[in-house]
Amino acid sequence: MKGKIVKGIAGFYYVHVVESGVYECKAKGIFRKEKIKPLVGDNVEIDVINESEKTGNITEILPRKNELIRPAVANIDQALIVFAVTSPKPHLNLLDRFLIMMESKSIPVTLCFNKKDLADEKEWELLKETYEACGYPVIFTSAAKEENIDQVRKILEGKTTALAGPSGVGKSSLINLLDPNANMETGEISRKIERGRHTTRHSELFSIGGETYIMDTPGFGSLYVNDFEKEDLKDYFREFRPYEGSCRFQGCSHIHEPGCEVKEALSEGFIPKSRYENYLEMYRELEQKKRY
Repeated sequence: MKGKIVKGIAGFYYVHVVESGVYECKAKGIFRKEKIKPLVGDNVEIDVINESEKTGNITEILPRKNELIRPAVANIDQALIVFAVTSPKPHLNLLDRFLIMMESKSIPVTLCFNKKDLADEKEWELLKETYEACGYPVIFTSAAKEENIDQVRKILEGKTTALAGPSGVGKSSLINLLDPNANMETGEISRKIERGRHTTRHSELFSIGGETYIMDTPGFGSLYVNDFEKEDLKDYFREFRPYEGSCRFQGCSHIHEPGCEVKEALSEGFIPKSRYENYLEMYRELEQKKRY
């Protein structure tokens, strides 16, 4: 039987099988021997031990399309990065770190700014302008007023989507609007294993119909970009791409070299200032990395 791991707690893996429900499974010892750890989002084969108690064993992990280290998840089709327009004010450096992480894994991103009802037009127009200029689709929602929720539902349809973003931006409210039964499976898991009750630190997949899954990833307060080299960082800033290869020096870092087309575009307003400043900060961080 084939299914998808929706949650993993304390050595138990909860596998969702379309039209059959959630099975509590253990992973076969062979995975440990081969140092393979099942991840939330993995497509797996299971042997059912007891149908009425919904228990089984994971016998095979199917090939992964991609995987993220933090959060530790696999087979993501896209990411919906959720920040609030205001209250809390968006931390753009953190937002750009999410974007870089997804770019480095070639995972498509849609930006969702929630709490639109609490912000004035100037605030959200600036966010729209900044990120659409970089080539990202941007949507504005209000979970409180249930505004543009259908638009989000359309984006998610038939895909496995990671919802990422800091705490307090309304991710849980969005999930509950997208699927009022989203808590049902967590409840089911809680009854089977008490430790399942307070597990916001774990990534969790919710099935919101057929092949549509959303993954709630724990709130992030910080995110370090450190699993690639500083020379590669510029490749993950989409708005730099039109200028690559046009700078005076080959392999230009777009920082201190003369004749740099990216810096020229920045001075002419074609590249958002906040994005370039965050690029500089991350570049310096990667430069320091080698010293520790």
